[in-house]
Amino acid sequence: MKGMGTIISFSEKDLKDLRARGISKRTALEQLSFLKKGPRRMELVRPCTAGDGIRRLAGAEADEFALTYDSVVARGEEPIKFVPASGAASRMFKHLIAVQNQVDRLGLSGLGGEGKGKAALVFLENLKKFAFWPDLSRALETEGLSPEKVLAGGAWGTLLDVLLTDRGLEYAGKPKGLIPFHMYGANPRTPMEEHLVEAAAYSTDSKGVARVHFTVATAHAKNFTAHLARVKKDYERRFSVRLEVTFSTQEPSTDNLASDLENQPFRTPDGRLLFRPGGHGALLGNLNALASSIIFINNIDNVVTDRDKPERTLWKKVLGGLLWTLSQEARRLTDQLTGANKGRGLGPAMAFCVRWLGVDEKEAPTDSRGLASFLLDRLDRPVRVCGMVENHGDPGGSPFWVRDVGGNLSRQIVESAQVDLGSVDQMALFAASTHFNPVDIVCSIRSPWGGRYDLSRFVDPETFFISRKTMAGRELKALELPGLWNGSMAGWNTVFVQVPLVSFNPVKSINDLLEPSHRQ
Repeated sequence: MKGMGTIISFSEKDLKDLRARGISKRTALEQLSFLKKGPRRMELVRPCTAGDGIRRLAGAEADEFALTYDSVVARGEEPIKFVPASGAASRMFKHLIAVQNQVDRLGLSGLGGEGKGKAALVFLENLKKFAFWPDLSRALETEGLSPEKVLAGGAWGTLLDVLLTDRGLEYAGKPKGLIPFHMYGANPRTPMEEHLVEAAAYSTDSKGVARVHFTVATAHAKNFTAHLARVKKDYERRFSVRLEVTFSTQEPSTDNLASDLENQPFRTPDGRLLFRPGGHGALLGNLNALASSIIFINNIDNVVTDRDKPERTLWKKVLGGLLWTLSQEARRLTDQLTGANKGRGLGPAMAFCVRWLGVDEKEAPTDSRGLASFLLDRLDRPVRVCGMVENHGDPGGSPFWVRDVGGNLSRQIVESAQVDLGSVDQMALFAASTHFNPVDIVCSIRSPWGGRYDLSRFVDPETFFISRKTMAGRELKALELPGLWNGSMAGWNTVFVQVPLVSFNPVKSINDLLEPSHRQ
């Protein structure tokens, strides 16, 4: 391959492996090219702030959008929740895994201090407060251990073995969505179940059908379906809905080749090509397969207890109503621009694009034909309305005004890995962000012309991610596709709305479940 420095060649066995995943040779070479040259860094112009890229909706205005949402659902629209749920629980338990083989030698007092030891100590001292304590107690009893004696200072290493490994609950090997998070009386509830409860509140159609779609790891698909079978009827009865729950997995064709540090294909000890998952950007095809015109997107671990669901539900409806209003107006303006009196639609369409879509009027052509084409291009795109919470120092993406490769201004969700770390100015802009992305998104992937968009048309392919990993003692470079709400949605029409902090309540570490927001 030209431009790679060294010619890349694939054996017949390599080509067979590529074909088995549905990956063409051309795509494989492109992936290796990306790994060599690195991603294009975002050109930040300024943070989106309240009044400059982020809309604050007053009480009456927010209520009106919520009523709009209820109205369109009552008229027959069928909303759906889209929940990426392939994340493993191992990261959540990483502090416990780190001390698992040392805790008996160190004892609880030896776990103090900072970092992993302190986190493990906090966990062990608060075991009874976790929703999975009843399950852990039963698992310990199966091992012939008294839970109370263990808590009083017994075999901590054994306890962690029973919690984390296949000796007992095997939580370190389970998906995060199936770990009990919240306790209601004597009944634990997993994140998957919390999303079903949320769906009953705001994604139920006029026929009483609540739709949820989970993307899951292939290895855990059976666990999710089995868990759903156990709880589904109870939630349907309790909330008077019919749950329509579907699952999908990442397609093997979205896997990426890894490279060594010399940008050659990384090979396993037996000489095979190493493929790695494409990250959550690989879910774009799963999203594109949904038929609904109103799609809510939330991460599996971002859930609240029933106490906070009413406020969360209200704001979901606010975002949904705004999405519907914008989508319908874009359709109406598109009809005007393509109708018999299309000249009359130029002014209203430009006003809409400037007010809602963040279009810089100076970028528009001045002649009427060019302006009409420009406006149609801006209107004829998927739409997403993204809730943004005020920044409290959480790591992750934030909303920014950026310049694309063509020099055009747009609103994007940007993560630190997308910023030029060598630029003092760019890093200062990133640090100045006032809001944070909680992944509280509602979107429409239907075209004004009818049917669904091909979402691959709106991806910025240069905004991929590269991470360093190790395998068999060797370093490698791993490629991730442009993030689902980052580069994969770069060409979408994007509206940011400030939402309350209840919209962001994730569980990244197991001790997050001790926070008041996760206590019922």
